[in-house]
Amino acid sequence: MVFLIEEAVSVTDELVGAIGHLLPFLSSSAPPSAEELEEIVSSSATVLLVARDGTAGPIVGTLTLALFRIPTGVRAWIEDVIADEAVRGRGCGEALTREALKVASERGARTVELTSRPSREAANRLYRKIGFSVRETNVYRFEL
Repeated sequence: MVFLIEEAVSVTDELVGAIGHLLPFLSSSAPPSAEELEEIVSSSATVLLVARDGTAGPIVGTLTLALFRIPTGVRAWIEDVIADEAVRGRGCGEALTREALKVASERGARTVELTSRPSREAANRLYRKIGFSVRETNVYRFEL
């Protein structure tokens, strides 16, 4: 299956609707408003990638790449990888992830990090297939 992967450079009704449709596949969080999506799209620290089914089809997947400079270099994190259930297993997540790796490299990152819940078995298999390795680290969270 061919997916067209492109960077969202503006917030459209289509993008707002697609994110609203896709987010429940990943999280129970409320979908971002058009204004919040504008923050993501216009920020130099984030790249919002979308996957279209075919070359002009609907948006069926999304991925956010966060990039930021710290004293030790440019860091990159992949977040919120989502593929519509209708295209799962057809390479959408892989196409999005590979494009994110390309963008991260072009912008100076030497490594790319991501996290994935153990229950997301297919996603974890995909990340290992692409070449990600599990790190020996502790991930901490502080609820605000």
